[in-house]
Amino acid sequence: MAQESPKNSAAEIPVTSNGQLEDSHEHSFNRDLKRSLPAGLGLSETKITSHGFDSTKEGVVEKGPFPGKGGRAQQKSGPVVLADEVKNPAMEKLELVRKWSLNTYKCTRQIISEKLGRGSRTVDLELEAQIDILRDNKKKYENILRLAQTLSTQLFQMVHTQRQLGDAFADLSLKSLELHEEFGYNADTQKLLAKNGETLLGAINFFIASVNTLVNKTIEDTLLTVKQYESARIEYDAYRTDLEELNLGPRDANTLPKIEQSQQMFQVHKEKYDKMRNDVSIKLKFLEENKVKVLHNQLVLFHNAIAAYFAGNQKQLEQTLKQFHIKLKTPGADAPSWLEEQ
Repeated sequence: MAQESPKNSAAEIPVTSNGQLEDSHEHSFNRDLKRSLPAGLGLSETKITSHGFDSTKEGVVEKGPFPGKGGRAQQKSGPVVLADEVKNPAMEKLELVRKWSLNTYKCTRQIISEKLGRGSRTVDLELEAQIDILRDNKKKYENILRLAQTLSTQLFQMVHTQRQLGDAFADLSLKSLELHEEFGYNADTQKLLAKNGETLLGAINFFIASVNTLVNKTIEDTLLTVKQYESARIEYDAYRTDLEELNLGPRDANTLPKIEQSQQMFQVHKEKYDKMRNDVSIKLKFLEENKVKVLHNQLVLFHNAIAAYFAGNQKQLEQTLKQFHIKLKTPGADAPSWLEEQ
């Protein structure tokens, strides 16, 4: 007797909206499945595995362990549950890009409107005046820094030349008996000038290092917060303008959800703007206190060191470096600078 060809039951499984089989077809499905299985393998020895819709394997039949000798196979039957489709990460990224693009568009439109004089912007007069002063002062401090670095370079070259000149005078003092004293005086003078120049160079380099830290780290960190505040201000004004335009339009079933969503986004960016404005105010306050303290000490150091050097007061020059805890490194050390702050 010819064996009955198995019927493709998986293609005929009716599934309800909640992923369960209809009761009227469950019995016929089990009957057809038994007919399609090899002899000796019962329905209790199989397991139906359902995959997602995007899987290439559908209706996989997996063999289970055979029952022991004399054991009775336990009947297991039930509906085939289709797993929910896994959320696609690509769709999440696409949604993030969409939100970013929308935000960028709104902010760009706000910036263009402000430059063309058509859009309104939120202005904190007191805070923005402080920011303008800070940016102007930063440029002036950078100019002082460049000039001080130039002075340091020139002084280094002069000290190097004085040291070489002192060595040349000392050599001639030993080889010229009739001019021994004259060459000796000049050798001592040049060596003393070179020594005092190295001391002054240490003070100037300390001044440069401190002002550089103030300008390129402390002030720059505050200006970074200012940039974040300005970006938050643009976003706030962009969503404020968007909400105002929606409120001026009609209110119906289509526009009310948009107005509500716009109101929520406006509130989010308003809170962000208020927070950034508060952060900038606090940083500007602490920066001003720190700036006054740092520049006061460095300007006193610079003045006292320059005055003592040109007055030829070696003792006062060395005392100035001790006052500010500056220790000079010996020439020829591994570090390129002779400055070391304790």
